[in-house]
Amino acid sequence: MTIARPMKSALNSHVLVLNRFFMAVHLVTVRHAFLLLYRNCAEVVDQEEGQFAHYDFNTWQELSVLREEIDDFDLDLEWVQTVSHPIQVPRVIRLTEFEQVARQTLRFSRRNLFARDKQRCQYCGQNLTMSQMSMDHVIPRSLGGETKWDNVVCSCVDCNTRKGGRTPKQARMQLKTKPIRPSHHSLIDISVNHPKYAIWQIFLPQVARQEATIAS
Repeated sequence: MTIARPMKSALNSHVLVLNRFFMAVHLVTVRHAFLLLYRNCAEVVDQEEGQFAHYDFNTWQELSVLREEIDDFDLDLEWVQTVSHPIQVPRVIRLTEFEQVARQTLRFSRRNLFARDKQRCQYCGQNLTMSQMSMDHVIPRSLGGETKWDNVVCSCVDCNTRKGGRTPKQARMQLKTKPIRPSHHSLIDISVNHPKYAIWQIFLPQVARQEATIAS
């Protein structure tokens, strides 16, 4: 059976990592999550009919095959095609070993920048959607400014146009916050509002959930 759904980008989606005490630690890519599962360093935490279940890598593969056979698909699920069959992308994994899992560097991207700046223009404070957002170089590229975390902010089109190829000081504009390299928790806060990451809310501190709701 062939699943009529794109699988190309699924390996770059995010998986929430819990420690042995079910506390959220950080995010990893699906690719990294499958590696931890394959090495028996982690288990999948999934929710079925309000109950939590734990699966090792082999059991998760078997469950994926079963769900494929009975067409148990959901629009918010993602799948990765293996040599023999598709395997469902887990949303949450729990570390089962004391082994330290190296934190991955949060790559610079429009979505991650959007998360760091809490969906707001960093000049006027306007709430933005992804389609409304533009990226502004604090120190313009024409003046040697680089495209990196501490020199790029979210901006609305109007503010970006008004600032033009000038620094905020030259344009007499004030940044709301100083741009810095964010933590993975910035991405958690924004992603938790996406339906496919709904299960994350159960494991996040109440404060983080409230901030994510306000940001949306």
